Amino acid sequence: MDNPFLSQKIECPICKTINEFEMIRVGAFTEDGRDTDFCPLEIHWRVPRYQAYNPLAFFTATCTNCFYTRELTPKFKEWKKDNDFRTYRLKHVKEKHLEQLSTADSVIKRIGEAIDIHAAPNESAILKLLLAVFDESAAEHPSNLDLGRFYLRIGWLFRDLQKGENPQRLHLKGMMHELDAKYGMLSQVMDTIDSEVDVFRKFLKTHFETDQVSADIKSKMLNYRDRLDEGIDELVSSFEIDRNELLKIGDTVSDYRRQTLGDDDGSDGQSFGGAPSFEAFLAQLHSVWNDVAESEIAALQKAIFHYKKAFESGRDISAGPQQIQASYLIAELSRRTGDYDQARQFFTSTIKAGQDFIYKNRNDKSRTVLARKILELAIEQGRINLAAANAQG
Repeated sequence: MDNPFLSQKIECPICKTINEFEMIRVGAFTEDGRDTDFCPLEIHWRVPRYQAYNPLAFFTATCTNCFYTRELTPKFKEWKKDNDFRTYRLKHVKEKHLEQLSTADSVIKRIGEAIDIHAAPNESAILKLLLAVFDESAAEHPSNLDLGRFYLRIGWLFRDLQKGENPQRLHLKGMMHELDAKYGMLSQVMDTIDSEVDVFRKFLKTHFETDQVSADIKSKMLNYRDRLDEGIDELVSSFEIDRNELLKIGDTVSDYRRQTLGDDDGSDGQSFGGAPSFEAFLAQLHSVWNDVAESEIAALQKAIFHYKKAFESGRDISAGPQQIQASYLIAELSRRTGDYDQARQFFTSTIKAGQDFIYKNRNDKSRTVLARKILELAIEQGRINLAAANAQG
């Protein structure tokens, strides 16, 4: 598999721009285990050069013109055939999106213009998910389940950022610095040749314009001077061709750097979106839009809020494994954010619902696979939560 992506052309529902998005192919990467809130622990791309990228960078699709963002799914690709979306959702989303877009220095503009998947994969993935939150929230009846899913993934990305820079990306930077050094040496060779040719020209001029020989000998020297001048001119002309090729190599190196590291000079500056850092950038956004999550804990708390609303309404979550999973996530995320009492309540309800579901479907093991896994997690994490609550006093 040389290319782990499928190219998808999708017309933006808001501004009609035709965008070309990269959708990850099935089997493009593998996961080495999952955390207790289902966050992948390790990602292994089958094509190693993509190892620097978190797959969540491609989880959403952002219009390059108006920054409308939606989860990149086959359903989004076929939005024109989605009568529910076109009839009941698009009007409200479009109005609010364009209203925000028309505002000078709006949140949408600031977020959209700061996105650069190659320069800052995790940060850009967070920003794209925040745009998806904005556009989902703009619907007349937003899906709390989707909002919960978006914030949960934002939390995962913050967690990934805490690990430091991706080792593969650090390796890529090292390779790029080495490439720059090799190109620099080649440029120095060309500069040296220029210098030596100039020295040789000056030597020839001094040699042939000397007054230390007779006119007869000097006339015989003219033919050789012309032949040497012609040879030097041909040599310089060939150097100019080489120099043009060298410049093309330099352009290729610069383009490669932009595509891999996102900058032109390989610098490691920490500024982001006009702010001193990514954290400062998010703080600025949060001051004007409260739905911005500035940390993993903040993202998980917002995920809990929306999962609870979805769970309580029952509108987005179907009975059975999905309901059990939502209940478990509320419990586990509550534990992670220090709300041990709420965690205990939802771990208890998860265990009860899981046991009931497994008993009712005891003759169909295929239906109970997910419920059994969640039940095991709920029992184990429930014990950890109880110990943490007791330790807290």
